[in-house]
Amino acid sequence: MLSYIVRRLFLIPLTLLGIITINFFIVQIAPGGPVEQMLAQIQGTDVDATARFSSSSGGDVGGGGGGGGSGATGGGGSSKYQGARGLDPAFIADLEKQFGFDKPIHERYLTMLVDYASFDLGESYYRSTGVLALIFEKMPVSVSLGVWSTLIIYLVSIPLGIAKAVRDGSRFDMVTSWAVIIGYAVPGFLFAILLIVLFAGGRYFDLFPLRGLVSDNWEDLTWGQQIADYAWHLTLPVTAMVIGGFASLTMLTKNSFLEEINKQYVITARAKGLTERRVLYGHVFRNAMLLVVAGFPAALVSMLFTGSLLIEVIFSLDGLGLLGFEAVINRDYPVMFGTLYVFGLLGLVLNLISDLTYHVIDPRIDFESREV
Repeated sequence: MLSYIVRRLFLIPLTLLGIITINFFIVQIAPGGPVEQMLAQIQGTDVDATARFSSSSGGDVGGGGGGGGSGATGGGGSSKYQGARGLDPAFIADLEKQFGFDKPIHERYLTMLVDYASFDLGESYYRSTGVLALIFEKMPVSVSLGVWSTLIIYLVSIPLGIAKAVRDGSRFDMVTSWAVIIGYAVPGFLFAILLIVLFAGGRYFDLFPLRGLVSDNWEDLTWGQQIADYAWHLTLPVTAMVIGGFASLTMLTKNSFLEEINKQYVITARAKGLTERRVLYGHVFRNAMLLVVAGFPAALVSMLFTGSLLIEVIFSLDGLGLLGFEAVINRDYPVMFGTLYVFGLLGLVLNLISDLTYHVIDPRIDFESREV
């Protein structure tokens, strides 16, 4: 098993290289790069904006790891960009240099790879902050939402799916199926709005806070009060995420157990006089849980970075999902590629953990003999 882990660890940098390379060159053909974004802002303000911007552009905003921009290779020239009409070509050249687009594409690409190898993710174009510092700043929100939502979903869905499989066709199965269908049909963000209306002062009760991960006086509270305050702020957003996430996992668990329960080895185990609990958790559980475990990395990554985006917006939680979305909208390439790099690395590590969990649940699965 050790050699398998080593091989997978060696593959992680190669996979990250492929992810970054593909996305880097796709971005080159995307319209509306940061230079064009800045030109649009300048043209939309006043005639003195150019002079003010030029006087404040002393450093390299791009930092390490910036991506490309449409047509942004070479010296300035107003014909390259829409919205540059009437502006001094020298100013356009300075703007390109500031964002790092005065260099050819291959040079920018190689510089980004060298920087990323040392985890230098560059500096945001618009926040004047390092990308890595931004990620660490936003991480607590996304980790809080993702980890707690995923844990609650698994803690609810697995026992519920097992109970439904054991009682397949019963009244309990029918009632819970309706609950699962409703939970699956209602989008998480709509349920979040309903929770706000009902419990966050929207119309009826004012029981939970509407914004933030902790209260303003959190540092002045005792550790017990801090835990309570943290849980108080997370109750509504985590509930909104759990409602939409537990349905599919519950049905997956039920169907996995039903498939195993009807197999010959279960009938044989019952014929030997084993108790139903021993059959269910000693034999069926190990085989049925393999499909559930396989989906854990994808579920956690989704909860961390994508599934929480609308929830973060609705509850005014400034996390990684919102950071990545704003980076795409503003063409903040260092943040875009930096978050992609971190997300990709985390996803690959979680996939490795998933394989190891396979082996823990069922030692008969041996990745040692497989070619990666």
